[in-house]
Amino acid sequence: MPDQTRVAPHTSDPVDAVVADVRAELWAAADPDRAPAMQAYMKSALPYYGVSMPQCRRLWRRCFDVALTNEQWLAAQNLLWDEADYREERYAAIGLARHRRFAGLQDAALLPHYARFIVGGAWWDLVDEIATHLVRDLLDADPDTVAPQLRAWSTAPDMWLRRTSIICQVGRGEDLDQRLLSDAIEANLDGSSGRGPAMSAYGKEFFIRKAIGWALRDHARSDRAFVAEYVDQHRAHLSGLSIREATKHL
Repeated sequence: MPDQTRVAPHTSDPVDAVVADVRAELWAAADPDRAPAMQAYMKSALPYYGVSMPQCRRLWRRCFDVALTNEQWLAAQNLLWDEADYREERYAAIGLARHRRFAGLQDAALLPHYARFIVGGAWWDLVDEIATHLVRDLLDADPDTVAPQLRAWSTAPDMWLRRTSIICQVGRGEDLDQRLLSDAIEANLDGSSGRGPAMSAYGKEFFIRKAIGWALRDHARSDRAFVAEYVDQHRAHLSGLSIREATKHL
């Protein structure tokens, strides 16, 4: 079982109270038989309590329905993230960031905050949740501010920021900015497939190639013609994986 001593006693500090509540709820729901398999599947250095994501989301609804100032909301996220001894505590940090009670606090100025989680998380379960919800929502709310920063991420030295720039529009449907998607993809085209001259060293990365295919496949739900034409025009530089993913439903 997880160490129950980590669960803090009752406290008047709202940040400590939220974090303690999360840990207490996770400890109570822990499944030590399931935890090792979850850790192995996710190749996580952090152990798991063994709490499924549907269970976690139910816990978040209870734990995060509290009044916090903007500063307290960010502090609680950072504490859950930075002092996590179990992976579900990092899921909790993202869950707190996404909670409906704090939707009014979302602002483009939070991009560096989310970038820290993306770079520090450096794995798909954490990064994709941030990219396709938190970053996407900021783009929806303030495209003039957020789109240029996403273009900068598409050429960043960190692969996970690059992946975020590609997949952050998944789910936008007809609101997707095709020029932004094209720019993000073209900054990361495959340079190792033998299909064309080298473009980006990041193009050989599985998580980049998969991201390109996923983003295009998702947009094909709204604009099949655009995706078909895009794949045809860039076939020489798209990896086989990206092409298969992009054209799966065409």
